[in-house]
Amino acid sequence: MPFLLKGVVVTIELTVMAAILAFIMAFIAGFARLSKFAIVRGITQIYVEIFRGTSLLVQLFWVYFVLPFFGIELSAMMTGVLVLGLNYGAYASEVIRSSILAIPKGQTEAGIALNMSPSLIMKRVILPQAMLIMLPPLGNYLIELIKSTALVSLITLHDLMFCGTMINNVTMRTIEVYSLVLIIYFLLAYPLTLAIRRLEKKLSAGRL
Repeated sequence: MPFLLKGVVVTIELTVMAAILAFIMAFIAGFARLSKFAIVRGITQIYVEIFRGTSLLVQLFWVYFVLPFFGIELSAMMTGVLVLGLNYGAYASEVIRSSILAIPKGQTEAGIALNMSPSLIMKRVILPQAMLIMLPPLGNYLIELIKSTALVSLITLHDLMFCGTMINNVTMRTIEVYSLVLIIYFLLAYPLTLAIRRLEKKLSAGRL
C-alpha cells in the first residue's frame, strides 16, 4: 500500500498540472477560433485537429521517444503534463468555442446598446451564461484526464498504474492488485464528479 500511495501522489500531481495546462490552452484556443484574423483561426485549427485526430498514446510515445532524436529530451513527468494538457486542451477548446457561440447575439447587441466595450460584454454578459453550458462537458473532460493518466505508465512514469503493475509483477496477486488500483482511481474521480455537480447547481442558482 505505501508503494501504491507514492503512485497516487504522482498521479495527482500529473492530473493537477495537466489540468491547468489544458484549461489555459482550452480558453486560448477557444477564443482564437473566434478571432477575426484568418491566420489565427488557421493555426488554432491545425493544433486542434492534430491533437484530436491522433492517438493520445502515440502522442506520448512520439514526444518521449522521438523528440530526443531532434535534441529535445523531456522527463516522463514533463511529457505527461505536456501531452495530456495539450490533448485535452484541444478537445475542451471546442467546448469553450461552442458555448460562447450558443449565447444569442441579442445579448451582445444589448451590451452594445448600453455602451459596453467588447471585453466588458464578454466578461459580464457572455461568459457568465456560457459557463453554465461549458461546465458539465469540461467536468467530464477533467474526469477523463484523471483516467488517462494511466497511460503515462507506458513511458516509465511511476504513477499509480505503474506502481500497481510493478507490485503485480512481484506478487502475482493480479486480482487484488488491479482491483485496488481500480478502486483508487474511482476514489480520485468520484469526488470531482460531486464537486462539479455542486458547482453547476451554484452557477444555476446565480450564487457565484
